[in-house]
Amino acid sequence: MKCILVGSFLLTVFVSIAPLPAQTQPKEKAAQVATVNAERKPIAKTHDFVGRVEGINRVDVRARVKGYLDQVLFKEGDLVEEGAHLYQIEKGLFEAAVAQAEGELERSNSEKILTAAQLERAEELLPKGATTVVARDQALAADRQAQGKILTNQANLKTAKINLGYTSIGKTNVTKGNVVGPDSGVLTIIVSQDPMHVTFPVSQREFLRFQEAGQGMDTSQLKVRLRFADGATYNHIGQIDFVDVTVDRSTDTVLVRATFPNPSGGLIDGQLVRVNVESGTPEEKVLIPQAALIADQEGVYVFIVEQGKAAVRRLKPGGEIGANVIVEEGLSGGEQIIVQGLQGVRAGMPVTTTPMPVTLGRN
Repeated sequence: MKCILVGSFLLTVFVSIAPLPAQTQPKEKAAQVATVNAERKPIAKTHDFVGRVEGINRVDVRARVKGYLDQVLFKEGDLVEEGAHLYQIEKGLFEAAVAQAEGELERSNSEKILTAAQLERAEELLPKGATTVVARDQALAADRQAQGKILTNQANLKTAKINLGYTSIGKTNVTKGNVVGPDSGVLTIIVSQDPMHVTFPVSQREFLRFQEAGQGMDTSQLKVRLRFADGATYNHIGQIDFVDVTVDRSTDTVLVRATFPNPSGGLIDGQLVRVNVESGTPEEKVLIPQAALIADQEGVYVFIVEQGKAAVRRLKPGGEIGANVIVEEGLSGGEQIIVQGLQGVRAGMPVTTTPMPVTLGRN
């Protein structure tokens, strides 16, 4: 039997596999942001209070004579000049009273001429024995009575003219056609507009700190600024012109008053405002817009731009100055602060910056 031996051959095939190219990560898109530079400025130490605007002169207008109200010569809320006529009370009766007083005065003057002549005649006849002492004395008394009557009628005429003048005297409380008089109450209120007072209470503790900060300083030289309820800053600077010498025992505060120019009528009597008093020597501080601040559980931070990327800077904010905030710690000045486009920005993200014109600090 023949056996056929089939030999097996091992074929080894070497396959050369070329390495695949590494996958590249897509490049992160840069965020568009607007920035400002943190700026160092001399800032004075400030004290903040709540104050109320008050007109320097406040007048309750009342009728001083009784009569029918003929005219209202102003519009409610109008500015009025000193000496302007506001109301017109019907003049007819008062003009008649003046005319009557003038007539009485004229008659008494005529009587005085007669009594003076009679007295002179009696004085001439008495030495001649042509009249008696009694007659002379009667003539003297009549002459003096005539003089007194003249004085009375002069006073009556003056009163009548004053009353006639009183017929020309916010919101009016009476209208045309009403009878007004001294018992009618307040007709309207006039409040002076320029300048205005702002009064604000200062606590005992704050008052002592204020004195220490401004030791040896004239309070009239301190700068006082105002902020309205919407955060806007009043564009005129005031001066302290009064500090009460007593402490209000019910509130333990001292009343302080400042005077502000008010040429455009921006301050209104009774208005509540924030009062900012500067004291002490100005110190250089870093200022940034309040809009750049972000708060989380760890505190307050801002995004700055470093080498084209966003970076976080933790900081300690100080007081506010209008739309800006003082930075006590965390920035040294000159940093590029991201103010707009903060949505979606995170640390390390590339950013494309656009300078944002912002005025930091005060002029």
